[in-house]
Amino acid sequence: MKKQTLDVENLATARFDCVFPTCGGVCCKNGRPSVERDEERRIAKHLAKFLPHLTPRARARVEKSGFVTARKKEGLPMLAVVDGWCVFANEGCVLHKVGASEGDRFRYKPWRCAVFPLEKNPKSGRWHVRQWGVKGEAWDLFCLNPKESPKRAERTLAGELEHAAKLAVPSVSPKRR
Repeated sequence: MKKQTLDVENLATARFDCVFPTCGGVCCKNGRPSVERDEERRIAKHLAKFLPHLTPRARARVEKSGFVTARKKEGLPMLAVVDGWCVFANEGCVLHKVGASEGDRFRYKPWRCAVFPLEKNPKSGRWHVRQWGVKGEAWDLFCLNPKESPKRAERTLAGELEHAAKLAVPSVSPKRR
């Protein structure tokens, strides 16, 4: 099978280096990604795997009210937040850790989280690496500051680029509600 490639507008100039755990997983703080229906179902189906790993307050929230909010973004529900953090954040992403322990770090993560800091413009369908000063980026995460890393995003984001390319294939592209 031919490897998919992804057209990323600023890939030639983008710099990015994830420094987790040094940053504490700050991308999971107030990020509130929207969640596709199939992603919501997949997380719900495997929720019992995740619950023991959540913080006590996040677990209580999820058990009482679920892991998504009624609030919408791009017409989709968003992951819930407790104390400013995604309910699945606990010294890293619980969805990531459980998936990685099963051999696929992307298995349970919503695609918007899995490919961070890549972002797809919903209108044009084009991708870019989120960076300060690109497309009006306002999130002040230091990892989005290209001056903070000499590392080229095309190298440091190889796994995310490959995963996003699979999402860009029409037959596996995330579906809208």
